[in-house]
Amino acid sequence: MLIFAGMASQIVYRLLSMVFLLTVAEACHRNEKPVIMFQEVQLTHSPQGHTLHNTQAFSRDGQWIVYDARNDDSQIGSTGSIGMVNVETGEIRTLYQTQHQTVYGPGVGAATFSPTQDRVLFIHGIRNADASRPYGITRRTGVAIDIDRPQQPIFMDARDIIPPYTPGALRGGTHAHSWSGDGQWISFTYNDYVMEQLAKTDTAVQDLRMVGIMVPKPVTVPPDSTLENNSGICFSVVVTDVTENPVPGSDAIDKAFDECWIGKEGYHKPDGTLQRRAIAFQGNVRNAEGKTLTEIFVVDLPDELPTEANGQPLEGTATSRPGVPKGVSQRRITHSAHGVEGPRHWLRTTPDGALICYLAKDPNGVIQLFGISPNGGNPVAITRNKFSVQSPFNIDPSGTWIAYIADNSVFITEIATGVTERITPRFTDAEKPIGAPNWSPDGKAIAYNRNTIVDQEYFLQIFLLHR
Repeated sequence: MLIFAGMASQIVYRLLSMVFLLTVAEACHRNEKPVIMFQEVQLTHSPQGHTLHNTQAFSRDGQWIVYDARNDDSQIGSTGSIGMVNVETGEIRTLYQTQHQTVYGPGVGAATFSPTQDRVLFIHGIRNADASRPYGITRRTGVAIDIDRPQQPIFMDARDIIPPYTPGALRGGTHAHSWSGDGQWISFTYNDYVMEQLAKTDTAVQDLRMVGIMVPKPVTVPPDSTLENNSGICFSVVVTDVTENPVPGSDAIDKAFDECWIGKEGYHKPDGTLQRRAIAFQGNVRNAEGKTLTEIFVVDLPDELPTEANGQPLEGTATSRPGVPKGVSQRRITHSAHGVEGPRHWLRTTPDGALICYLAKDPNGVIQLFGISPNGGNPVAITRNKFSVQSPFNIDPSGTWIAYIADNSVFITEIATGVTERITPRFTDAEKPIGAPNWSPDGKAIAYNRNTIVDQEYFLQIFLLHR
């Protein structure tokens, strides 16, 4: 049955491909601009999930693609393995398998490759997860694996939820880790366990999502037999300022999320100076009527290791969040009528840092890609499609093309001109592409997820489009 199902799936796909090629030929006959041709290869076939993260899925040499075994984006807590597939041979290697995995955790997922090392980083639930302490947004950390040393976890961010708290350690859960262009610093979103627990007895307190960074410097946490805490090889801090009650019409936010590093080496300020390290993120503000809108913010970071500012402990206290370090500057760069809108997505910037890309609705209510300078100014429209963007997106290493999913297909758009090309057939709803297309380091290939039938069930598989 498995063989016949696989054959049927391949026949359907070939028929779709033939229709796509005939469409291209017809467009050429009409003297329209032909699409950029990509060839597609299915890399995974087994009856399990193969979920790509929204960015940095390729190894630095472009030979491997990392994934987790989720078949549903929401199921990190019940997912137990991280693997990678070779783009040339289809070889599968398991990099990490959790111990004592249950539906409650620990759970692993959202794996990314370092741009400078053969190292994979992913979310890992707290090791003592069970029915009373399940995987959750305040109970996870970042773990790395060197691909030549599988099953040997490297704890990146330290965790310490027992007072007195440890500077450089966090007290909750890190998520969606992203490497800076030089592979030295890592950004993440964060929820604080101590504040989450305090909110249960103090209605004035809320567990608010923040953005943080970790930098190379070991942090030692006292031994903990419960496995709630751990030491780490990085020093971690929160870099966004949030508050429970943003003043309507102000730039105050109660949530910071879905960030990205600006540029491969930063961006240039209006006076021409280079800001080497900066993060763009989405923040929730209140407009003058008190309605929540999502706008784009930038935090400029100091070059040196973060230090305490204004008596605000980096590690936080029993009644306060971790403090934002000295030298961090936060500012809002969009002031729109409706804010960022569309499917959940992470901001992306061009390699030179000159443009931050995001999703919002055009005057016709269609979700399009827009861009804005990290210095602010007027947004520019990148896409002008008749249908909405359906997914997160990524920019190729040259800064020329942006890849995304729309109309149940993978598309690329030339950022400078808005020229848009459909580079896959249009798939059915059941087999449509899912998640964010990932570019290879040389910009010649795109990896993406799509559901296919294996033994009468749908599983997320990895496909490779290459020129």
